[in-house]
Amino acid sequence: MKKEPRKSILEKLAEGYGLPALSPVALKLVELAADENSSAAQLVDVIEKDPALAARLLKVANSAYFAPSLRVTTLSQAVVRIGFDRLRIMALSISLRDTFPLGKVGPLDYEKFWKVSLYRAIISRSLAQHCKSANPDEAFVAGLLTEIGLLILFDLFIKGKNENVSLELEPLEEMLSWERKQFGVDHRKIGACALRFWKFPESIIECQKLLTDEELKGEGSELCKICELARVCSQVLFQEGVNFNTIFVQGKNILELDQATMNKIILRAFDEVNNLANELNLEMDKAKDLIALMEKANKALGQISERISATPLSQRSTRVLPTLESIRNGNAEACATLQAVAHEIRNPLMAVGGFARRLASSLDPHTEEGRYIHIILGEASRLEKLLNQMTQKQYAECSA
Repeated sequence: MKKEPRKSILEKLAEGYGLPALSPVALKLVELAADENSSAAQLVDVIEKDPALAARLLKVANSAYFAPSLRVTTLSQAVVRIGFDRLRIMALSISLRDTFPLGKVGPLDYEKFWKVSLYRAIISRSLAQHCKSANPDEAFVAGLLTEIGLLILFDLFIKGKNENVSLELEPLEEMLSWERKQFGVDHRKIGACALRFWKFPESIIECQKLLTDEELKGEGSELCKICELARVCSQVLFQEGVNFNTIFVQGKNILELDQATMNKIILRAFDEVNNLANELNLEMDKAKDLIALMEKANKALGQISERISATPLSQRSTRVLPTLESIRNGNAEACATLQAVAHEIRNPLMAVGGFARRLASSLDPHTEEGRYIHIILGEASRLEKLLNQMTQKQYAECSA
């Protein structure tokens, strides 16, 4: 497909042009589940035509997510337990996941794409459960499919044609801008057209929109905000050069969540990812992902340590900066500077320390992850103690 005006491309996509075909069984389930007069028996008749889907739905119905007291053994029981709406979305999601290959094709790593998407989905669902402002199941699907348009854009414009490109999703704004310049449309617009053609709910389609800072802080869709925060979290997990503390800063900015809540949600994702990966036929390495996140936390501690050791003498400025001597002489501006810097350091330090303490309590100290997190925990405790001693002593000298 040559570069065409954006409107022409979107019109074709809205009619299904170039879009992968979903399972006929999944599409029939969508139709039945949306019909108030359909019965569980009718849904079962359709599901039985796809043995792989039937087996996976039974597995989902018996998963820890539903906290089952009794194991279901029939599709009828599974349909009742899962519910019509959830079944409709689940069938579409599984079908869509099965539509694309795994492995790496040219510049696109499908395995990594679904891995990142699964973490986003889990985090989105956890955020929705905590905030109680969106349907957790819709949040899961919205998070899973946030960047689905990239797979379609790749098939339409890049695969087998011009594969000497980078398809890293982050920074997202740069990626979308590059796509618009190259192809006249970006993958979020393609994703919205595809999801609408596949009859996903409008609430999920709306999450394809990239929110502005004003919309994130305003009265925008809570589901969209949840998906955006999940994207930020996955960016910290998998993107090089992204600061660990971005999770906590954006958690506060977007949904007003405190550090303890964000720690709980992130660590819950690691607890759930393996089981859900099996449902989507993905291979995951929880330990490897967790260690990668711990490395970012450790790097954040290193940066904090550098700031503590440099305060307040190493910051360069065109004006004369306060010195320890000026602090001892009761320089009010120097005291204020010290307290401001200490406040900036303390927030990220407490975030890393809280993460380390929560994670340490759940890991076997004899594993590689357990040993690593105790090293991080020890360093966080040392820096917290050092910062407290430094500020208390110097503040006392300022007040003298």
